[in-house]
Amino acid sequence: MRLENPFRTKKGSSAADASSGKETSGGSRRSKTTKPAPAKKENRIVRYFKEVRAELHKVAWPSRREATNLTAIVLAVTTVMSIGLGLVDWIFSQLFGFIIG
Repeated sequence: MRLENPFRTKKGSSAADASSGKETSGGSRRSKTTKPAPAKKENRIVRYFKEVRAELHKVAWPSRREATNLTAIVLAVTTVMSIGLGLVDWIFSQLFGFIIG
């Protein structure tokens, strides 16, 4: 169990204020302005999605035309590579069939 030091002053007050009897924000007198309620701690998942949304707003999205052109390039390269690899596979299978059989 930890005991509080009676000579320790609160944040924002000086030792002179404590010894002179002046009340600080921790005293029995209330100031006319009320402190706002502490902000509710945000859920980690909610914070994550808010940060994701903020990052997505920073992205430089391509136009529809750029996206279409890039998609066409990807499909063309994929088709050409699959035909090329299929051809190489067929050649090797014929070569090994000739050697083995």
